Amino acid sequence: MSLTVFEATVPVFLRAFGNLSAILDKGAAHAETEGFDPALLVEARLVETMDPLRSQVQRASDTAKGCAARLTGMTPPSFPDEETTLPELQERIAKTLAYLEMVPADAFEGAETRAVVLRSRAGETHFDGRTYLFQHALPNFFFHVTTTYAILRMKGVPIGKADYLGKF
Repeated sequence: MSLTVFEATVPVFLRAFGNLSAILDKGAAHAETEGFDPALLVEARLVETMDPLRSQVQRASDTAKGCAARLTGMTPPSFPDEETTLPELQERIAKTLAYLEMVPADAFEGAETRAVVLRSRAGETHFDGRTYLFQHALPNFFFHVTTTYAILRMKGVPIGKADYLGKF
């Protein structure tokens, strides 16, 4: 039995967002226990030139919903990047999960060869669906999830690898 594009996307994103939501909850609990404003976590960065935690969650959301949409020929929902609190970031995750859960598995049929074009200030990048998924979308998604985890760890939130990976 072969791995399907659906299996490599939606369930992977759903699991990672579940774990991400749980570590954000631990961040909120840590801020409360230690008596500091959780906004310090939302605006925290690993280094000055990197985006803050809020942007990392926003980009993970954009990548997951964009990936599912591009590989199925759908239009992803647009979420404005207005989140400034941990509860608002949790809501962003919930909206992303709701979108991913409504994308039918059969919509991914033929996704391996579907043409995907990414547009940026640098121009256009063309992929087939398989290359887009494995060389761009998944690495980009996990970069932002991992960076969120790293920011929380840097700020002293008591999380570890088991929190990142979640329960099996």
